[in-house]
Amino acid sequence: MTLARLLAIWFGTGLLRPAPGTWGSAVAVALGLLLHRAGHFPLLLAATVAIVPLGFWATAKAVEHQDDKDPSEIVIDEVAGQWIALLVPSAGFWWAGLPATNFPWPGWVAAFLFFRLFDIWKPWLVGRADAKHTAFGTMEDDLWAGLFAGLATFIAAGLWHGVMAL
Repeated sequence: MTLARLLAIWFGTGLLRPAPGTWGSAVAVALGLLLHRAGHFPLLLAATVAIVPLGFWATAKAVEHQDDKDPSEIVIDEVAGQWIALLVPSAGFWWAGLPATNFPWPGWVAAFLFFRLFDIWKPWLVGRADAKHTAFGTMEDDLWAGLFAGLATFIAAGLWHGVMAL
C-alpha cells in the first residue's frame, strides 16, 4: 500500500462499514480533541493547515488510475473538513482563556453534526465542488462543508450563550 493510499483512507478508517464518511468524521473529531488537548487551538490550526494540502496530494495520487475520483473509502477529506469545523469551538475556548483540557461536548458535537449535515446534504458550494467529480472536488466539497459547519456551530453557540441565555 502506498503512503498516499494509506493517508487517503486515513490509516484504514475509510474501510470501516457502514458509512465510511461518518467513521472518518468521528475519528477526525477524536483526533481533533486530542490535538486541542495537547496544544489547544494553535496545534489544531497547524494540523488543519497541514492536512489540507496533504489531503489534496493523497487523494489525487490514490485515485489517479481510477474512473471514480471520489470512492467512499477516501476519508482524508472528512478529516480536513471536520478539523475546519472543530477550529471554531477550539478557537472560542482558546480566546476565552479556557484550559486545553476543557473542550465541552456541545462544541464538538455541534461541529460533528453540522459537518455531517453539510457533507451529506451538499448545499450550494459544497454541491458544486462535489459535482466536479475530480480528486480536487473530492477534497473541496468537504472543505466547504467544514467551513459551513464551523459557521453554523458559531451561530448556534451565539444563540445558545447569547440570545437563549437571557
